[in-house]
Amino acid sequence: MKYVGAHVSAAGGVENAPLNAAQIGARAFGVFTKNQRQWQAKPLTEAGIEAFKRNLAETGIAPEAVLVHDSYLINLGHPDPEALAKSRAAFVDEMARCAQLGLPLLNFHPGSHLRKIDEQRCLALIADSINQALAQVEGVTAVIENTAGQGSNLGWRFEHLAEIIHRVEDKSRIGVCIDTCHAFAAGYDLRTRAACEQTWAEFDRVVGFDYLRGMHINDAKSDFGSRVDRHHSLGAGNIGWDAFAYIMQDPRFDGIPLILETVDASIWADEINALYALAAPLP
Repeated sequence: MKYVGAHVSAAGGVENAPLNAAQIGARAFGVFTKNQRQWQAKPLTEAGIEAFKRNLAETGIAPEAVLVHDSYLINLGHPDPEALAKSRAAFVDEMARCAQLGLPLLNFHPGSHLRKIDEQRCLALIADSINQALAQVEGVTAVIENTAGQGSNLGWRFEHLAEIIHRVEDKSRIGVCIDTCHAFAAGYDLRTRAACEQTWAEFDRVVGFDYLRGMHINDAKSDFGSRVDRHHSLGAGNIGWDAFAYIMQDPRFDGIPLILETVDASIWADEINALYALAAPLP
């Protein structure tokens, strides 16, 4: 079964996120459990945690269909030891918040070398950061998101994801989230079914579908191979509908959260319906 949703607001309290997801007909959702652009956040309250779990159960959305996103400030591969320690502490806090809410998936951008260390050193720091976090918090899987490759961000090549996974000690608690816009901008073609076959075969060979824990479903304003991260509404960008039909009709994408981060929240319900309409195989 496909679980499609969107990255919804948690304004007024994280307990509102399941209700916001239900309003657009979502069977899954993404969410920040704190302000994504600030280091500090108030701890979750017992009342808020209980309300979140109650609302989640009432909407019929499974905890496994919720893809929490961490703060944009965190850089698990930071070359500066003090800044790295700050990012690691914040990442552990993000994982702990997931555990409190009973949510097993924490999605994050892997990190950036800031052109101060080489890629291999940065990837090793990212993996070590993950290992430290997994040792401190139980029950949460670290889900690496591929990036578009802007600036010095790593994770834009499937090989980067595979290298991090290789270095993570507990393979049962590491996974990946593939953002279609990011993949396209990074040079993985998705514009036709034939291109999808090739790209996803490469993903399976380099990373493996066993590690796919979620997806961000976005069209792209950015050009193919531009390494520029610019999302667009489905069918309005440079990827087109073939990629999304491919995903909706392929059972390898069953059972994981498929999360819209497209640019117009007012049409998320329409986009969700359009994706489900694609789920039946073409004649």
